[in-house]
Amino acid sequence: MLDTATYDIAFWGLIAFAISTVMLIVIYPYVVSEEVTQRIQTATTTRSKKVAARSAAEVTANRKKAVTETLREIDLRKKKNEKTSLRTRLQQAGLEMDTKTYWVGSMVLGGVIAMVVLFSAPASMANISPGLALVAGFVGALGVPGWILGYLIKRRQAKFTANLANAIDVVVRGVKTGLPLNECLGIIARESPEPLRSEFKEVVDQQRMGVTLAEALERLVVRMPLPEVKFLAIVITIQQSSGGNLSEALGNLSQVLRDRFGMKLKVKALSSEAMASAMVLGSLPIAVVSLITLTSPDYLIPMYATKVGNMLVLFGLAWMACGIAMMRKMINFKY
Repeated sequence: MLDTATYDIAFWGLIAFAISTVMLIVIYPYVVSEEVTQRIQTATTTRSKKVAARSAAEVTANRKKAVTETLREIDLRKKKNEKTSLRTRLQQAGLEMDTKTYWVGSMVLGGVIAMVVLFSAPASMANISPGLALVAGFVGALGVPGWILGYLIKRRQAKFTANLANAIDVVVRGVKTGLPLNECLGIIARESPEPLRSEFKEVVDQQRMGVTLAEALERLVVRMPLPEVKFLAIVITIQQSSGGNLSEALGNLSQVLRDRFGMKLKVKALSSEAMASAMVLGSLPIAVVSLITLTSPDYLIPMYATKVGNMLVLFGLAWMACGIAMMRKMINFKY
């Protein structure tokens, strides 16, 4: 049996242990709270940053994947429809005619040019006038209508490009005020100048017939094969597939188009002198030969009636073509 002194010692020892434990529990958080808090905050912040970075990376990866797939699809469709038909070229020029009317008009024009050359040739060139008339008719039937069609296409595309940035600004303001994209396109189709009005009216009409907006814009790219129109179709298609701020994207696109248009005007101004020189140099031999033929027809008969003269004419035409091609390459700037 333990005596009373041993029990007292054990009792007071337990009390001291209990007090020490309580004091440790109460004081310890204050002693290490700052370090623990810093560790907890560091761990939480690191984890939050990792989660946020992972989420941002996933969003960026998904967006890049959507952009890549969209661009791949557009490239595949472009390669499939790479050859432009005559009907499409007539649509690009804004002409309301079919291919049959075009070819009939080309044949009539070629025949008229051939008859003019045949009956206007001087008597000294009677032996070669049928050949010249045939060549002139061939060029008039195939070359002149194609050149006129290309000129009309370029003029219409230039008008479209000049007003496209303003049309995109209309879409940006409409989207910011809460209007749907289809209604904004309808505003462009009603209030924009030609050819924007007719082209976007075609897009709106196709949507009303059940065609998706992406497919309607793809057809717009076929009718207007311009980089600016391709940018617009890509931006809207990607926004519909992956989401995002459409007004911000179209606003950036509008600024890019304005910068491109300004750069185009600057390049045109800088290359105007070289272009004028190239036109003068290219047209001078033809003008001199034409004037000599009209004023002194007998002077150039050896060039047309002899084999040596024909060879010299062909040689001169070949060198003229090479010089024109080189000058065109020198003044055709990429931007």
